[in-house]
Amino acid sequence: MKKESWSIRLLYGTAVGRAALLLLTRPIVSKAAGIFLDSAPSRVLVPFFIKKHNIALDGLEKKKFRSFNDFFTRKRCENRVDASADHMISPCDGYLSVYPIRESQVFRIKHMEYRLAHLLGSKRIAERYRGGTCLIFRLTPQNYHRYCYVCSGVRSRVRRMEGRLHCVRPIACTTIPVFAQNSREYLAIHTPRFGTMIQMEIGALLVGRIHNFPSKKTVRKGAEKGYFEFGGSTIVVLVQRGHLEIKQELARRAAQGLETSVRLGEWIGDLR
Repeated sequence: MKKESWSIRLLYGTAVGRAALLLLTRPIVSKAAGIFLDSAPSRVLVPFFIKKHNIALDGLEKKKFRSFNDFFTRKRCENRVDASADHMISPCDGYLSVYPIRESQVFRIKHMEYRLAHLLGSKRIAERYRGGTCLIFRLTPQNYHRYCYVCSGVRSRVRRMEGRLHCVRPIACTTIPVFAQNSREYLAIHTPRFGTMIQMEIGALLVGRIHNFPSKKTVRKGAEKGYFEFGGSTIVVLVQRGHLEIKQELARRAAQGLETSVRLGEWIGDLR
């Protein structure tokens, strides 16, 4: 994995930086940044961003953008989605990490423990995932920031929790319980054969706004679920015990504590 930028190391690795986070993670700062990135003048940032991150513009629905966020939330003409009914797919482009959820309903990322009851805001829901699997998809700014449903089924009502917006880079996860503090939104997808899965979107510094589309009660794997505005954001998927077998290569890398680059619609494991 590439080295963290100097700004991220400053913010999360020094006392001065952590003091600055108290200001930067305030909702009013995120709102102000969002207003600018939605404005026409922000278009001047687009060419620099494309060059810095070497972003290809092939296969997009349009090439001219009204604002930086209009570019950042760009839409492809088509996404390739694995069609097998027994396969779980990646909901997005990004970097995947896989963690077992302990019997105590805790999973560990780097040196930080996360309790499902805190993440979900419900001890009752957390209990259902005791001994299951947590999949974390980390999106970096250069990734495509639209995402889809990981499986087909019947969705529950959406639950949204407001919070502060932190960076989701690994260095942040070693100092602050980022996922449990950031604003997040999730729903459960009930399937007749594979249990009930949770798909959660998590915002991130500085803006990281979550936009989920209205949907029918029944959802389809690969159908577009929503998008993130500017920021490196995260999607968390929770699978109940005994219902998922991760692809061998992903399991091998996860056992070594490594992330794996994945694409939206890519097969990542077998549902059972």
